[in-house]
Amino acid sequence: MDISRQFVRQKNPCADGFRWFMRNFQEASDYQPLLDALVAAGRVSDACWLMDQFGPTKTVLEVDALEADAVVFAGSLHVRGQIDVDTVLRIGGHLRAESGIRVGRSLQVGEDLWAAGNIRSMGCLEVDGDVRVDWNLLVEERLDCGGDLRVGRDVEVGTDCKIGGQSTVGGDVAVGAALKCLSNLRVRGALKVGGSVWSAQGIDVSQGIDVRDHLEACWGIVSGKSIVSGGAIKTGESLAAEEIIQAGEGYGIYAGLNVPVEVWEASAWVRARERPNRLFSGHWHAPVTS
Repeated sequence: MDISRQFVRQKNPCADGFRWFMRNFQEASDYQPLLDALVAAGRVSDACWLMDQFGPTKTVLEVDALEADAVVFAGSLHVRGQIDVDTVLRIGGHLRAESGIRVGRSLQVGEDLWAAGNIRSMGCLEVDGDVRVDWNLLVEERLDCGGDLRVGRDVEVGTDCKIGGQSTVGGDVAVGAALKCLSNLRVRGALKVGGSVWSAQGIDVSQGIDVRDHLEACWGIVSGKSIVSGGAIKTGESLAAEEIIQAGEGYGIYAGLNVPVEVWEASAWVRARERPNRLFSGHWHAPVTS
């Protein structure tokens, strides 16, 4: 793809960035060499702006390892070893790493992301497609995944977390602010969230659920230990915990919000070690005593 001065001008670039382009490129430039030149000149934000305007390419690059201050690549990248980038890693297509990934500021991928080791972003992580991490996922700021999320071990997110597809985590999940999942959320460890939790389908957690604000699922919620929320607890169908279910002071517990009252016993049951306080809807199933 050749990018000319007129082509860039039509995209309304900032004045400083366009002057840099005029000084450094007398003729039209190929797309990726222009991105590389911007990054080499320390103009990473301009390179990201250019990719926003012209989008990804079908180029696939394979390397043994990647170590750099910043990388902006319009195609797909396959790295057979470790990825270590000090500031920004922006990939237009797929990103595949056969080891771990460490990024000092932000990691953004236009399609799917897969890593055989850990992923650590000391800023945000934005992926338009699926995310698969065989070990741990650590994001110090925001996580935005447009597709499915599958992590073999633990997930830790510093602020908000949004998942566009199914979420399956083999260990614990800790989110500093709000957690929003547009499909099912399944966690083999514990779930701890510093804001609210909302799921468009169900929530299945093998250990305990601890949520600072409201907890809501359009289907059901199941926990292998306790369910504790600082706000209201709402489910479209059933609600179950092996130990206690507890809403915040002054808030209620509502099961079966998406099913008729006459089928609550079958589809909106509430089970726990003891009846929760302020259970306002759903069919309470008392524990069987010997």
